[in-house]
Amino acid sequence: MKYILNFKRHKQFQSLIIISTLSIGLSFFSCKEKTNSSKNGESELIIKINAVQEQIMAQGNLTKEEEQAMLSICSIVSQNDGLATYTTDNSILLKDVEIPPVYNGCENLSKEETRECFKDKVTAFIKREFNLNVLKELNLSKPKTVDTFFIITENGNLTGMKVRNAEVTIQAEILRVLRKMPVMNPAIDNGKSVSVLCSMIVKYGNDIEIDFVYIPERPND
Repeated sequence: MKYILNFKRHKQFQSLIIISTLSIGLSFFSCKEKTNSSKNGESELIIKINAVQEQIMAQGNLTKEEEQAMLSICSIVSQNDGLATYTTDNSILLKDVEIPPVYNGCENLSKEETRECFKDKVTAFIKREFNLNVLKELNLSKPKTVDTFFIITENGNLTGMKVRNAEVTIQAEILRVLRKMPVMNPAIDNGKSVSVLCSMIVKYGNDIEIDFVYIPERPND
């Protein structure tokens, strides 16, 4: 009987993961508490997620791993800043833009120096802000890589983020760090401010490494 309950509990948690993952890009509450930005009542999706959560809790406390996964899911969908809400059609690729976004401290440099400074500053920021305890808890036998995308708008704000096919805790942590990125001077092309699509590969294991590359597949594929 205990085995059956544990199996059902596991399947229900899997259902929660699937339902929640499909909701990426939608506004969301932390699992139980509404955010200040929430103006309309709970959506049907949120009601379903909370119902599944309550069923799991009724059968026993969540394990530490399950609780962390649930918190990560809530973090991923807590803000409406994914690629689904910001079109990439009008964004120039970072590699193609005339003058890239200017990170604080990269002013008054040549175009190529500005580009390299941008990459170095963003890489340093991510590595500095990333919580390495997330990696320790995964206890990976070998490093993994994940494609990551974000857009810096014509106003210098970061939005349009996506982390493709990674553990939910890794997705949440990368998004958390990207959301802290400071506003920059926007990219310039043909004399006007433009939005830029940036792509990078994040390698994670015992530590993280960042490699800015052009990823040919569309980020919303």
